[in-house]
Amino acid sequence: MPYLLFQRAVATTFAMITLGFASVSGAHEAGATMDPNGTVASFTGYALVTCIDDVGVTDRLVASIKDTSPPQDNLLVSLQIIKGSRAASTTDPVSGDGNFSPEARVQGGSGVYQILVNKTIAGARSFIVSYHCMTADNVHTATEITVRQFE
Repeated sequence: MPYLLFQRAVATTFAMITLGFASVSGAHEAGATMDPNGTVASFTGYALVTCIDDVGVTDRLVASIKDTSPPQDNLLVSLQIIKGSRAASTTDPVSGDGNFSPEARVQGGSGVYQILVNKTIAGARSFIVSYHCMTADNVHTATEITVRQFE
C-alpha cells in the first residue's frame, strides 16, 4: 500500500510537469511517507532516475530531502545517490523544520542513477525529495523516475 501511494505521488508530480504546471525552473519533487505504521527501522525507498540529454549533455544529478513530519528526536531522513563507482549522501539535519537537506550531487553524466531514501530509527516519516539532472552550465535536462522499492 505505501508503495502504491508513493507511485501515485510520483505519477501526479510528473503529470503536473508534463502539463506545464511545474515551476519554470523545471524542479522535480516527489514525496511519500516512509514506514507509515512506524515499526520498520530499516524502511528503504529505492528509485531509478534517468537523466536524458535533451537541451544539452547531462553532467550530474543533484538531490536533497526534506522531512515534512513533526519534529522527533533522533529520527532523521537521508538520501543517497549512486551511479557506477560514484556515490553521495545527505541527511535533513533537523527533523520537521520544513527545510531541505544540503544538496547531494553525483557527476555521472547522462543515464541511470540510483536514489535511496531511508531513516535513522523506526517511526513514520513523511518526506519530499527534490532531484534535478543538470548540464555543466546548470541547465535542467530531461528527467524520468521509476520507483523500484518502497518498504
